[in-house]
Amino acid sequence: MVDFKLTNKQLLAKKLFAEFAEKEIKPLSSEMDETEVFNLELLEKMKKIGLMGIPYDKKYGGGGADILTYAVAMEEISKVDASCGITMSVHNSLCCPCINDFGTEEQKEKYLRPLVNGTWSGCFSLTEPGAGTDASGAKTIAEKTEDGKYYILNGQKVFATNGGFADVYVVFALTDKTKGPKGMSAFIVEKGTPGVIVGENIKRMGIRAASNVELAFVDCKIPAENLLGKEGKGYGIAMGALAGGRIGIAAQATGIAQGALNEAIKYSKERKQFGKPISSFQHTQFQCVEMQTRIDAARLLTWRAAKAKDDHENYTPLSAMAKLYASQVAVDVTRFAVQLMGGYGYSREYPVERMYRDAKITEIYEGTSEAMKMVAGGAVMNAVK
Repeated sequence: MVDFKLTNKQLLAKKLFAEFAEKEIKPLSSEMDETEVFNLELLEKMKKIGLMGIPYDKKYGGGGADILTYAVAMEEISKVDASCGITMSVHNSLCCPCINDFGTEEQKEKYLRPLVNGTWSGCFSLTEPGAGTDASGAKTIAEKTEDGKYYILNGQKVFATNGGFADVYVVFALTDKTKGPKGMSAFIVEKGTPGVIVGENIKRMGIRAASNVELAFVDCKIPAENLLGKEGKGYGIAMGALAGGRIGIAAQATGIAQGALNEAIKYSKERKQFGKPISSFQHTQFQCVEMQTRIDAARLLTWRAAKAKDDHENYTPLSAMAKLYASQVAVDVTRFAVQLMGGYGYSREYPVERMYRDAKITEIYEGTSEAMKMVAGGAVMNAVK
């Protein structure tokens, strides 16, 4: 029999992070969204409570938990604030796995340890102005010096989440321009390295509090020992990180949806029309049941993908399907929440307006919905013999 219950440890983590979100994040969410600036004191609190190293080995200072626990934490944080969700997602799901899975022991000690023990913040830098879904179209180059001791990076990246305050960047660049994706390599770049230029925060529709910047690399000199894995393996490293990252985004989308529905139901119990709360109307109840059913389905798809990753199974198509469905649910449920609350839902007095704007990005980043269908398409077709 399939067990849909969380363990006692996972339930305790869920409670801990839910309480943290309500107490520490919720009071700051509206202000951060309005100012479009992430509160760095809050970031330090997120690190201190362990949100920035949940699924990493305790020997490096991580939480030692599984991916399912991480997904549960992502949902609880994103119920309250999606910008906080993506901040921890990029750090945990994209930057750190590259070093954890492909770094040498020396690289893990130097970079992974401070990243997962709450000292540093990480950024994952793949997307370029002309290379989004087709990451193989990247133009950033890394040329090895004649003595073989350094690489010189030149190029531009966009939508680099956490880029404004990151201590470490995982950057993807071409070491062989003639080989396309097979010529891409991955590098660890430290904050403050000469030639790293951090641009302004990119103005966006949603997740406005997250640090999301342009990065430029101008004759940026990187020690050769900062190469992750081998030359030419960068594209595979990036795609592997994104496959796992989609579990986090599916959890984020589920959290956004659940948070919005919770707000709408609370409002419906207080809002009276025709002499009674609108929560008593059968139509309201039917709609809320339909939305909750879809949220529960998204959550279970996300948990399935997380469990598959924990069990070292092929989770790539599962994470793609979880993200595809959960992101659709997030957009639909937040739209419903705004509609149910009417003019108040459309106002900034209530958080569902922000949640509606935040939800859309889950259909875009770490692989668009269309790309998710491409990723999972082969597995779906091959499952039928």
